[in-house]
Amino acid sequence: MINSSMAIRIMVMLVFVSFFLMQEILAQNSFHNYYNYLWGSDHFSVDPQGTQVQLLMDKSYGAGFRSKLEYRSGLFHIRMKIPERKTGGIVTSFYLTSAPDNQDPGNHYELDFEFLGTNGTVQTNVYNNDGGHREQSFNLWFNPSEDFHTYEILWNSHQIVFLVDYIPIRVFNNNYAHGIDYPSKPMHIEASVWNADWSGTVDWSQAPFIARFQDFGFKACPASLGPRCNRLNYWQFGNGQLQKMKQYRRLYMTYDYCAQPYTAKPECAFNK
Repeated sequence: MINSSMAIRIMVMLVFVSFFLMQEILAQNSFHNYYNYLWGSDHFSVDPQGTQVQLLMDKSYGAGFRSKLEYRSGLFHIRMKIPERKTGGIVTSFYLTSAPDNQDPGNHYELDFEFLGTNGTVQTNVYNNDGGHREQSFNLWFNPSEDFHTYEILWNSHQIVFLVDYIPIRVFNNNYAHGIDYPSKPMHIEASVWNADWSGTVDWSQAPFIARFQDFGFKACPASLGPRCNRLNYWQFGNGQLQKMKQYRRLYMTYDYCAQPYTAKPECAFNK
């Protein structure tokens, strides 16, 4: 029989165990384990625990960070909160790219989440060893500036899936057998805040604009493993996920490059 003093000691022990387990999880999820500062100098900051990064955008410039490694496949995610002050023209992004740092990317592979302004519109895009132009845009079912939400990109030899809060919103299938290219070169991750004329007009009276990022850990195969990077090749939709994706696309998608003949590309015939 456990007396009261023993019960208290057990409770204290459990609290300490829980604390150390949480500390270990936070340490594994630290920004410094996965990422490095890339650009933006004094517009970039990370808290002492490495659990949150802030990127600031003002009239001078924005900021960004990138993964330490290149990868060949994986399930990449981050929690992100876009700037609260309302404007067009500010792009908050999380993406994979094969383009080298600080160079004209030219034709390359890239998988994008890009918020166009701060009104809640997110654009996904795929660069397939070219200049992209495979945009699909969504007006999300929540305000992405009020709280952190999870954004994920699954990339393997079968498909690319974009997910928001674990809900799939877009699939880009591997149709290499039909003569359509498919991302195959190693890619690294980047996140940034910057401004672009094509995403609207910036109201600089609202500056500075601050984007916040959390939850930096992910599961992926480093490029250094070569052909052995196939661990996630057999991921598939769970029960109801395909139906939920169709529902969310119907309710929230506002633009699809496949919808018009003059913007459609060959894969549109297969990516149903």
